[in-house]
Amino acid sequence: MSRASSQKLTLVLGPTNTGKTHLALERMTGYASGMIGFPLRLLARENYDRLVARLGPDKVGLLTGEERILPDTARYLCCTVESMPVETSQFDDLAGRRFDFVAVDEVQLAGDRERGHIFTDRIMHARGAFETMFMGAETAAPLLKALLPDARFEFRERMSRLVYAGPKKLTRLPRRSAVVAFSTSDVYQIAEFVRRQRGGAAVVMGRLSPRTRNAQVDLYQNGDVDFLIATDAIGMGLNLDLGHVALSADVKFDGRHMRKLSPAEMAQIAGRAGRHVMDGSFGVTDGCRVLEPEVIEAIEQHRFAPLRSFYWRNRALNFGSVELLIESLEAPPPLPFLFRKGDALDHQALVALAARKEVRAAVQGAADVRLLWAVASIPDFRQSLHESHYDLLAGVYMALASHGVLAKDTVARAIQQLDRLDGDLDTLMTRLAYIRTWTYITNRSDWTDTPVEWQTRARVIEDKLSDCLHQRLSERFVDKRAAHLSRKLKETKNLIASVKDDGTVLVEGEEVGQLTGFVFNPMLADGEEKAPILAAARRGLPDEIERRVQAFMASADAAFRLDDKAVIWWREAAVAQLVKGDSLYVPRAELAASDLLSIDQTQRMQARLVNFLAAHIEAVLGRLTILATPDLASQTPPKTSPSKASAPKDSSPKDAPVQDTAANEMPAVSDQPVDDAVTAPVDDAATATADQPVVPAALSGAAKGIAYILFERLGSVPTADIAHLSRNMRETDKPLLARLGLRFGVETVYMPEMLKPAQISLRSLLWSLHDGAFFDGAPPPAGRVAIDSIDDVPDLYWLAIGYRRLGQRVMRVDMVERVAMLVRTAARAGPFKITEEMLSLAGATREAMGMILLDLGCKLVGEEAAEDPTKPVIQIFEKQRKTRAAHNKPQAKTAPRADAGAAAKPHGQSRRSKASGAGTRRRPHTASKPADKPNPDSPFAVLAGLKLKG
Repeated sequence: MSRASSQKLTLVLGPTNTGKTHLALERMTGYASGMIGFPLRLLARENYDRLVARLGPDKVGLLTGEERILPDTARYLCCTVESMPVETSQFDDLAGRRFDFVAVDEVQLAGDRERGHIFTDRIMHARGAFETMFMGAETAAPLLKALLPDARFEFRERMSRLVYAGPKKLTRLPRRSAVVAFSTSDVYQIAEFVRRQRGGAAVVMGRLSPRTRNAQVDLYQNGDVDFLIATDAIGMGLNLDLGHVALSADVKFDGRHMRKLSPAEMAQIAGRAGRHVMDGSFGVTDGCRVLEPEVIEAIEQHRFAPLRSFYWRNRALNFGSVELLIESLEAPPPLPFLFRKGDALDHQALVALAARKEVRAAVQGAADVRLLWAVASIPDFRQSLHESHYDLLAGVYMALASHGVLAKDTVARAIQQLDRLDGDLDTLMTRLAYIRTWTYITNRSDWTDTPVEWQTRARVIEDKLSDCLHQRLSERFVDKRAAHLSRKLKETKNLIASVKDDGTVLVEGEEVGQLTGFVFNPMLADGEEKAPILAAARRGLPDEIERRVQAFMASADAAFRLDDKAVIWWREAAVAQLVKGDSLYVPRAELAASDLLSIDQTQRMQARLVNFLAAHIEAVLGRLTILATPDLASQTPPKTSPSKASAPKDSSPKDAPVQDTAANEMPAVSDQPVDDAVTAPVDDAATATADQPVVPAALSGAAKGIAYILFERLGSVPTADIAHLSRNMRETDKPLLARLGLRFGVETVYMPEMLKPAQISLRSLLWSLHDGAFFDGAPPPAGRVAIDSIDDVPDLYWLAIGYRRLGQRVMRVDMVERVAMLVRTAARAGPFKITEEMLSLAGATREAMGMILLDLGCKLVGEEAAEDPTKPVIQIFEKQRKTRAAHNKPQAKTAPRADAGAAAKPHGQSRRSKASGAGTRRRPHTASKPADKPNPDSPFAVLAGLKLKG
């Protein structure tokens, strides 16, 4: 082995951030020529670029497995350790050339199982004419002293402190942090998470080309992102402005098995935190086991157990035959602390090639053995470790052995198929690995006819793939907008925000979402988390939100709109949703969920909505809500006077929608029905008009009960349900109730003013909120007084909004009274037929009208043939003469029987509603159940003391 005097051989040892590499570069450029070996191609390229910027491209060369930049005037070389021209057979144009200065960085890697033998070889044999320098960690000092007893050792202290910061979640990592993972999948997973939560991260892996790696590092160094996700490649001297390094795991796969990282390896990675005199910190993520106290202390104090061995391989190879070459590779080491490297990848490739008959047949002499060894040394950048790599090597060797160079078509085909930019990240990196292999091959000047041409073509494809890979990495792992906002959130307390007329929100010039009312909807890309955007909005929008709250509070009631889905709108924005409240007439408004409203703002807005709802319900249903205190109301002039105009005659076709006539109230029906169960009062209540003087008289208990029942049932109640109260009213009650807006019909007691579209809509809304059921198609469209029945809508609902179901039709209660009046008029003369007027008024077919008549207390008594034999038979009905009791239990209905004179069963099926008064849907009174004791607080308590007249 070569030796050098202590004046010419220097070992500079110490932890990271001690300036060792900088010292070597300064020493090298102080000589006329020099060469320095780095552990990674990325590092060689980084320092090459640094020297080019300082000295010019004509004075600096680069030698790596895939790159060969050698200007004729180059004085300094940056190399990977494997590519250092200490074996001139690899670089014939450098044969015999000596450099004044030679250096090797990270020499502690001589203890690495995979590449240690290369570093050991350089330690023992790489020498400069005037000075040689080896840089590395102190853990290698004892073995280096044993190998180089005459060397001068220089130990350096770290320029800054390195302290343990403990475990941290990824969301809690400080800015300017690196997270180190030990597999590509882990790097991707962490980078995806950081993108969603923190805006994005740059990605650095050994598999990246220098061009891609530099572009990714620039993202970090330029401040486009604040986080770097990397493999342990950053531990090999990559100089970045890192404040914190976090390990995501404390184990790694070393090519054979999973093993735990040594404290020295952890320190090599953690030591990237801090730059020059800036202190750094290290720690673990929440997915990694907490470091032991002794490990933490060792890293902070830079004290580690020394290496016990270096890996070594014989460099004096015998090319007499393949067997002799393999035997020389397996020679034992000369020193006990050197371990022979017996499973190097080139060694394995040589053995695999030698086992192939066609290869062995082509090996004829020492030159062929040297060629075979050179081919076996082609790196497997794909790290496939399977037969496909050996197939490639065998093909290359056979072509070189047969023709001296690779065929142009072979190289062109191999390179051209890699000139593609489609595929995912792994596909692109696989193509990069392939092109790196072919770049290595074409860098052998004697293996192709036109090496410069192929090197250029391979370089162009690698650059294209590198740029595409950088773009894909950035698209997947970087959200510059979120990163910019996240950084601003850290740097300043107040963010500059504005809202466009269309609601678009800009924070610090970035479009972040849409502000609709008081709800912020972030604009998110695929897979993007909303947390950073929401944080920026919360910081930037408080002034705008307070301005809107003040406008909300100052808005008149007319600025609010309540739709049929119980949503309150303000300025075209849904601001609240009504839900069931404490009582039927007092629903509760829930503000739309907003992350931007404070508790105080929410409470103020809730109070405003309470006032709006109370005013809105009073404005629309005031004549109804006043029935809760009917005695007081009867002594107060009404706010509006019911119209005395009679309803116009409806001329709509029988199947056409019947138009609204509620605005023109009909006169009370005063004719006597044929033996009706409920006899209409002789004195029409509607004759008491608003222009009559107010009489300060109190309502009777029965009248109060009727008024309160209408209040509870939203303004409509079957007449049969209050028959017992109607019979016990005083003569003075009816005019007073009429003044309150009540109309006593034969079928229904109702309030005509509550049959207008706005009132019907609000009644429907209140009922649905209180009972928790909204129905498609209900309530009927504004102006429709009759529609077909809707399945599963209960009769109670129809009655609550001022409609009644008769047969398969649903009709507004005032129209029911008009149809019933026609029926009673026709029935006075005895059996009757369905008339066109009935059909027109009900908007029904004859079949539907037949079912309506059944529910109005008629029965089918016969049929007669129509004059036109193609027409259906004409049904004949008569009014039933027996008294219809209220609350009859619903009975199943069947189709009318055809035999004349036979009593037909009610038509149709029972509904799930328990409402009474719709034809045969009545339950008989039963006296078996004892009466409940009256509640003294009930508005009906006064009825308990009444003596009903028989």
